[in-house]
Amino acid sequence: MSRAIFKSTSVVGLTTLLSRVTGMMRDVAQAQLFGGGPIADAFLVAYKIPNFLRRLFAEGAFSQSFVPVVSQYKHQNTQEEVKELISGAAGTLGLALFVITVAGVIGAPLIIWAFAPGFAHDGGRYDLAVEMLRLTFPYLFFISLTALGSGVLNSYGSFGPPAFTQVLMNLIMIVAAVWIAPHFDNPGLVLAVAVFVSGAVQVAFQVPFILKLKLLGWPRWRWDHAGVRKVGRLMVPGILGSSMAQVSLLLDTQIASFLVTGSVTWMYFADRLVEFPLGVFSIALATVILPSLSGHHAAEAPERFSNTLDWALKLVVIMVLPAAVALFFLAGPLTATFFGHGRFSDFDVTMSSYALMAYSFGLLGFSFVKVLAPGYFARQDTRTPVRVSLVSLGVNIGLNVAVVAPLVYFKKLPAPHAFLALSTGISACVNSALLYRGLRRAQVLKPTAGWPALLLRVLGASAIMAALLWWLAGDLQSWFAMRTWQRVAHIGICVAAGLAVYFVALFAAGMRPHHVRH
Repeated sequence: MSRAIFKSTSVVGLTTLLSRVTGMMRDVAQAQLFGGGPIADAFLVAYKIPNFLRRLFAEGAFSQSFVPVVSQYKHQNTQEEVKELISGAAGTLGLALFVITVAGVIGAPLIIWAFAPGFAHDGGRYDLAVEMLRLTFPYLFFISLTALGSGVLNSYGSFGPPAFTQVLMNLIMIVAAVWIAPHFDNPGLVLAVAVFVSGAVQVAFQVPFILKLKLLGWPRWRWDHAGVRKVGRLMVPGILGSSMAQVSLLLDTQIASFLVTGSVTWMYFADRLVEFPLGVFSIALATVILPSLSGHHAAEAPERFSNTLDWALKLVVIMVLPAAVALFFLAGPLTATFFGHGRFSDFDVTMSSYALMAYSFGLLGFSFVKVLAPGYFARQDTRTPVRVSLVSLGVNIGLNVAVVAPLVYFKKLPAPHAFLALSTGISACVNSALLYRGLRRAQVLKPTAGWPALLLRVLGASAIMAALLWWLAGDLQSWFAMRTWQRVAHIGICVAAGLAVYFVALFAAGMRPHHVRH
């Protein structure tokens, strides 16, 4: 079973890697087009709002609730009944989303005020953000239907096409940013239109694959359908339970909107670099294990359920801990290499690197949440993650209110946006710790042998890698003096050397492939 999951994770990981690479190219194009100015801040807020709701409802609560129900129907019902469930879910979700989309377009001024209240004191950024949001908000409608299609395909073992949909969006955004937007007075509006178009393209892309499974029927309103109602009941508490990190990022954006111009942009690009390892590995792994865990639960196989979850956690430690270390020590060089071009100044690079260093402390926590949460959702338990997320959210709010806000007010922080990122990372670690404790107490997760040795080996290898990266990275000022090709070559050497030293150190410490098999 672990080989099948590993193969599926590899497929999703490689496809997601392509998505992250094209996404990074998209961000580089945006950074060169906008820099760290008001148009960038306005566009990123207008772009982040539908993406926040997407992760909250579509990829968060809906996916985590829909996949277990589809898996259950797949194991216990006929294909026609599964098709009826999908048709009812598509119609019911689609109508609800259409209403929300219309309300969002009409209420764009209020939404911008709620998400970025600091913009209200800056009429230029506020008006730009409202105008752009009216174009980007319908993306929520399209991408939520895409998430439904992804849930169906993932439940039937098809992981590649859903993971590839994001690549399509990135390519559309790159074309708009590089070849179209520069010819317009307001390039932000061009990218907002590109967001809208990309959403429709992603929905259309998945249709042939669902047709191939013979599961696509006409969407219908079916709130009376037992399966649809079950998905709805699971979604209500799951909205908070699966998306604490998004709520934390929203709070960061709200507070950052009161800071100096550029703060929203600096945090966004730092978050994008953190999302790279998070998406390529952690989210890919979580995507793959959810249908598997749901199947184990439906088949009443608790030992296989526990072993799968334990195996996933070991992989996270081996892959994500060194990634977090690398992000911290290469924060400046990475930011300079990817974004330090065009209108994105050396000062912007420095400020973004501070946020990236802060976010790196929470990468392991974010990753653990992604892998531990399916342990609850696969058993159709969405209430426990809600309680956990509220505690974690309270930690984040408490840190921001008690520590960050006063220091910002008295101007005691040189880079206050970085402390916002740090508090978000701390709350993610609290979230993951509480999720882990809950699974252990419920006897759902029973750690296998070998954990102490694994942790010692990974920590030792990461420390050796950290020393090498610190030596190779050097001073950030030297990176500003490099040309683009020199930065690319140097960062490539740093990454390759870091990876080589890390895995050689693991091997020398006695780590072998069989240590992460079950």
